[in-house]
Amino acid sequence: MPLCQPGSCAGEQRGLGSSANLGGVIGRGGGEVAPEFCKVGESCVTMPDAFQPGGKTPVPLDPIDLALFSSRLDAVCDEMGVILRQAAFSPNIRDRLDFSCAIFDRCGLLCAQAAHIPVHLGSMAYAMADIVAAVDWRDGDMLVLNDPYLGGTHLPDVTLVAPLFIGGELTAFVVNRAHHADIGASSPGSMPVSASLEEEGVVISPRHLIRAGVLDDATLGGILGATRNPQDARGDFLAQIGANRVGVRRLTGLAGGMGREGFDAALADLNAYGERLARAALARIPAGVYGFEDLMDDDGQGNRDIPIRLTMTVSPSGVRLDFTGTADQVAGNINCPLAVAAAAVLYVFRCLMPPQTPACAGSFRPISLHAPAGCLINARRPAAVAAGNVETSTRLVDVVTGALAQVLPDLIPAASHGSMNNLAMGSRAQGRAWDYYETIGGGMGAGARGGGWSGVQTHMTNTLNTPVEVLEARLPLRVLRYALRQGSGGAGARQGGEGLVRELLFLAPTEATLLTERRRRGPWGCAGGEPGARGRNLVNGREVPGKTSVLLQPGDALTIETPGGGGWGRTTLARGRGIRGS
Repeated sequence: MPLCQPGSCAGEQRGLGSSANLGGVIGRGGGEVAPEFCKVGESCVTMPDAFQPGGKTPVPLDPIDLALFSSRLDAVCDEMGVILRQAAFSPNIRDRLDFSCAIFDRCGLLCAQAAHIPVHLGSMAYAMADIVAAVDWRDGDMLVLNDPYLGGTHLPDVTLVAPLFIGGELTAFVVNRAHHADIGASSPGSMPVSASLEEEGVVISPRHLIRAGVLDDATLGGILGATRNPQDARGDFLAQIGANRVGVRRLTGLAGGMGREGFDAALADLNAYGERLARAALARIPAGVYGFEDLMDDDGQGNRDIPIRLTMTVSPSGVRLDFTGTADQVAGNINCPLAVAAAAVLYVFRCLMPPQTPACAGSFRPISLHAPAGCLINARRPAAVAAGNVETSTRLVDVVTGALAQVLPDLIPAASHGSMNNLAMGSRAQGRAWDYYETIGGGMGAGARGGGWSGVQTHMTNTLNTPVEVLEARLPLRVLRYALRQGSGGAGARQGGEGLVRELLFLAPTEATLLTERRRRGPWGCAGGEPGARGRNLVNGREVPGKTSVLLQPGDALTIETPGGGGWGRTTLARGRGIRGS
């Protein structure tokens, strides 16, 4: 059955009492998921049809009004992001911009999102429908959650959801998600080399942080009590609250002026427009069945070369991605919930669509995916997931682009550096406790139109680096080197981008955790191009594993050499045609 019936959300409100609530069919399409594609006990995802407004049929928006409506929704998300950045305390949110903001309709379907972090918002697009249906919403409420099996991704990413009421009726939601460098894990930075979810910090099932405009001090206090610097953490939570409140005010101005029915009708037009653009873009992919497999280096608990396998079917009705054959969930923390896998898939296909395609549910209706329950990318509680959101999502992008590269070699680039190169660090010293987390860029894969960019974040993350001056002013360390890693880009007619070298000198005892990939094999090249160089992590010049925790003393140096991007095209072709490599 459709998720939303005309004029209302279909079905009674559902509880979120166990992981099974989000482990089955997270989104439902215009009909039930095709039975030949989704086996009993396994999980599929399709983008649901948007609701249609009830009552008399409003006049559809003309192209200019539709473009203005879409831009105004985007502007609300952008302003929420500005408020969150300016009010936040932590460098991770204020300087690195590790946050995202979005708008959803009253059934929990994506309407708009700012150009923030792809892995945040793609995953929210699938979780929201179940979250909003399970709550008795009131004006002034705000929900908080981070449980990966109940709508989150990994524990540091904390989500706040606020409803919008027009004329006393639920109309839409504003949402933001921000990465907290301290969410109560045993290791500083809250990105441990973990083997269970409980090791990764405080698990927040969906609950009210604010009820009818009144802050629940007990709920907030319980979360803050698990952190090392409660005042800083409180500042970040209040920044998230402030961003949502601004979003509600701005969206009230837009939706209130249109009326609830007019707003619903405009969203239906927006979704229809997005679907038309998406189908036109996907029609460029030749019909057929394509497969690809790539490997995760390891899980940090002794398991190596862990496969992610894809069979992609392209037909006139859309694209279906089947991950049957992917490894079972593992002991380490590279597992992820299905919502994270969906985020990676949607990101890739969004890149194939024209720039004006709205980031709404309709744009993703032609795409569905399936992953067996209990596999690496559809994990079950209590599997650890800290690195799944960052590392496995990135590898999923490589798998999907690898399948597409077989039929779109002039459009799809070689693999990029393939890791967020996560560094979490800090100290538990009494009175001097601190936490910090960052991701480090690398080389972008080259394509037919040019060489890969060097020293950049790619694909599932879109964060900045914390300025060196901020790091050295706030933390007991010095940045000795931050430079391009010369020679790390893969050779080819078009050369892959260079990775980065980041070397830190520590001035006080520090616990550091590395969660990195592409340390065993470099990112693959495309169309005959060579792979990029694999990454390396070193402590005082000695290479250490890709996923490890180390205790650093004053005078110790940690060096992270990130992978280069894969090359595109054979080098002999470059010589024959006089093509330059970058």
